Amino acid sequence: MHTVRILLADDHAIVRAGIRRMIEEIPGLTVVNEVGNGPKVFEALAKTPVDCLLIDVTMPEFDPIAAIRNIRVLYPALRILVISAHDDDFYVQGLLRAGVNGYHLKDQPLSDLKLAIERILAGERWISSPLIEKLVELQHGTPAMPVLTHRQRDLLRMLQDGKDNQSLAQEMGVSVKTVENHLTRLYKQLNVLSRLEAVNYAMRWPQVLGVPAQQAPAVDVSHETDAPQILVVDDNRRYRGVLQNMIGKICPQAILYEAENIQTAVQLAQHLKPHMILMDVVLGDEDGITCTRRVKAVSPQSRVILISAYPDREFHRLGLQAGAVAFLDKKDLDMAVLKQVINDIL
Repeated sequence: MHTVRILLADDHAIVRAGIRRMIEEIPGLTVVNEVGNGPKVFEALAKTPVDCLLIDVTMPEFDPIAAIRNIRVLYPALRILVISAHDDDFYVQGLLRAGVNGYHLKDQPLSDLKLAIERILAGERWISSPLIEKLVELQHGTPAMPVLTHRQRDLLRMLQDGKDNQSLAQEMGVSVKTVENHLTRLYKQLNVLSRLEAVNYAMRWPQVLGVPAQQAPAVDVSHETDAPQILVVDDNRRYRGVLQNMIGKICPQAILYEAENIQTAVQLAQHLKPHMILMDVVLGDEDGITCTRRVKAVSPQSRVILISAYPDREFHRLGLQAGAVAFLDKKDLDMAVLKQVINDIL
């Protein structure tokens, strides 16, 4: 009999222990590894083959929707069950569209979790019962909009413009710490977890900014295969977020993926064949020029744009030689430049 190998990902050891004990009571299931943050999830998946991933999506260093998309592409046969305390419609739908097989709420009985695992392993989809009614209601109308203050609406608009925390602080005339506090309150009000999710929320529900829905351009939130696919490769998680926010504003229909090293970038390029790749020249101890060469070998049609805070001429020459179509200085990469690049390529 085949033993189902499970990876358990949650940043709370006590939660992992409870789930592990429940799993050990189910014949044919075994937990082969436990991790507590985003990078460790990818390390564990690459190191040890597993059949099922049980994952909380509010772990440190983890952008849930982008990460789940990456995992789904890299491990298409993997069964993924989200175990989360978050029941927001927009958030749940985003993860279901990203490719999870089930969404289980933490406040439900462990017996339900056992059933959820059995269902997804049998090839079915699982959604905790309290979520089903909310999701059905969402199909028939617009959810109640959170009420934002004038400052929160201004802040959300600036996030749509792709501004980082330093730029937000300068614009608002406050400290970066104060900006972080404002962002925390805004995310809580929208029931989202990151700036990218906040921007996506505003694009989907422009009413939250006081814009009537009929005056806003329609946004395609489906993940059709012909939607532009863009891969962001940078070892700086914050900067990846900034780029994704800018891209989301310029091209809301794009499906975004991210990587922080050569291995993940090459794997994603091989599976996705993305239309466009934004690649930093410096990737920790690795380099984007080598990455460009390897990416082009597995996905020659992908258009690679190298970016760097160190616009060295030799980097430029080697990058173009490796197959990049352009080389941009990070300090010049604002909304206008990025929009021009995206329009030229897509």
